[in-house]
Amino acid sequence: MPRSAALGAVLAVVVFCAAASDKVIKKVPVAPTSPISGQAMFNEYCVSCHGKDAKGTGPAASALKKTPADLTTLSVRNNGKFPELRVYSAIQGDLDVAAHGSKDMPVWGGVFQDMSRTSGEVQMRISNLVAYVKSLQTK
Repeated sequence: MPRSAALGAVLAVVVFCAAASDKVIKKVPVAPTSPISGQAMFNEYCVSCHGKDAKGTGPAASALKKTPADLTTLSVRNNGKFPELRVYSAIQGDLDVAAHGSKDMPVWGGVFQDMSRTSGEVQMRISNLVAYVKSLQTK
């Protein structure tokens, strides 16, 4: 299988389709983004569940079994310190985060690995996404 075909089969993001009160999770191919912009990656990969406001209010949130985390209060919930390593590990897929390991939401570390040329690029993607989430913290 050519690499591009394999990527198409592996990459998915959660979106939702609502018909009356029925909500269905649909997986669609993910468009690769630049590893440089944490904000662009957040908008492409995270908004469907966490919402544009990062408060867990994305269009797919109500269709999930577990409500996505409010990413703006991570520092507040950790005694004023942003849990950078924990967030990095959650995105990478190293932590046992039910939402990130379920069939509803992919483990992004594997997705980033499939779309990146080097392991350094994977680390850059995750680090820049973590930095963007850190910038969203409420004071």
